[in-house]
Amino acid sequence: MKKAIAIMVAVLFAFALTSLSLAAEKKAAPAPMEKKAATEAAKTAEKPKIKWVTGEVKAVDAKAMTIAVMKKDKETVVTVNDKTKIMMGKEKKTLADVKAGDQVKVRYTEVDGKNMAKSVAIKTAEKMIEKKSMKKEPAEKK
Repeated sequence: MKKAIAIMVAVLFAFALTSLSLAAEKKAAPAPMEKKAATEAAKTAEKPKIKWVTGEVKAVDAKAMTIAVMKKDKETVVTVNDKTKIMMGKEKKTLADVKAGDQVKVRYTEVDGKNMAKSVAIKTAEKMIEKKSMKKEPAEKK
């Protein structure tokens, strides 16, 4: 009789442990409605839209890591970080290489109300001279 009781207690103990582990798994898995809400939220949360501005650098603040770019009458201030790719032609540059008066093309996204620069392309002096000379020279007529 003692053996039968011991076997029954052991079986009940194993059953209790199994049911506890299954209950814990069910709590960890989100309910189908929660999954649906999470996927809908992910769909509505869009990636930040990439914008760009081309113009003349009005100011560079190395301490605040910002560049102010002027295009016509509109000034756009972008923040540069360690992930920002600054290039002049095929050469990699730093924020210290960007000077007021340079012509730049900046790709950026708006994050938490700040314009975060993805890339800054500094136009070389030769390219700027070529563009100006192409505009001034009239096309030849044959």
